[in-house]
Amino acid sequence: MRKIVFLVLSLFFAFKVSAQTTAADASVTESAVTLKTLYGSISGTLTVPNNASGKIPVVIIMAGNGPTDRDGNNAERGINANTYKLLAYALGKNGIASLRYDKRLVGQSVTTEKEKQLSFEDYTDDAVSLIGMLNDDQRFSKIIIAGHGDGALAGMLATGDEPISEYISLEGSAETGEKIMTDKMKQGPSYLADEFKTILDSLRRGKTTDDVDPALYHVARTSIQPYIMSWCRYDPIREIKKLKMPVLLIQGTTDLEVSADNGLKLNKAKANAILKVIRGMNYVLKDAPADKDANLATYKNPDLPLNKEMVQDIVDFINGVKD
Repeated sequence: MRKIVFLVLSLFFAFKVSAQTTAADASVTESAVTLKTLYGSISGTLTVPNNASGKIPVVIIMAGNGPTDRDGNNAERGINANTYKLLAYALGKNGIASLRYDKRLVGQSVTTEKEKQLSFEDYTDDAVSLIGMLNDDQRFSKIIIAGHGDGALAGMLATGDEPISEYISLEGSAETGEKIMTDKMKQGPSYLADEFKTILDSLRRGKTTDDVDPALYHVARTSIQPYIMSWCRYDPIREIKKLKMPVLLIQGTTDLEVSADNGLKLNKAKANAILKVIRGMNYVLKDAPADKDANLATYKNPDLPLNKEMVQDIVDFINGVKD
């Protein structure tokens, strides 16, 4: 029912592509894109290779955890790696267009919704709107979704009946939101882990908790609990089994947030998927050692290039699947 209603409402959507802007990479041309929705507008950047000949593939880059912007940066978490911008340029050099965008309540994307009204499905709905926009653009031969981190799960949900030719998971988790958060809380004081468990127990019953320890505010404040409730409804293992298009799974061995065995679990659930385990690549898709401090230092280096093997795997996958 949600899908049907959303498709009907999409008749009211409108979008515009602003004048071309100068890209940091001379091999591509970038344009600002604004898609108006019933709840506000989604703001993004369309990157197109200058040497394009005929119709070309276009990749929708879906951002990862938390308030991450179109370039892959997250001020709340201290991430300034330019991961998605670098990926867009790398794809452009290989004749592949891309669209990256600010998530709701982030950057230039605006919404009438408050944080307490935000749900995991909102991110899926935004992606579906963008898919429709790109599907009407005659420059593109096919649409590929590339979801990073939590964006990998949102990307799975966005495929549905949409015209998606291929799906790519970048450091996607095989675990539910509940397990991810519970495991992370175990790394801290036991009293906080216990309180968080109590909050989750209430959310399972559909009830939010108002009295939250300040130390848990960043992950379980009352206004974000409805989002957590919606996120925890989905199991990546179950969702990936529903995908009907070719699937590429990419996992790095030095990812401090999503271990490489998540790729193995997803591949077990989707046996015909292509799994690429990339040695020495971390969460922000860059070369990084296992040492925590040195690894996290790459999160704050926007000039550090992406892992070359990862980029080539994506390009080969897209080019290897017939339009």
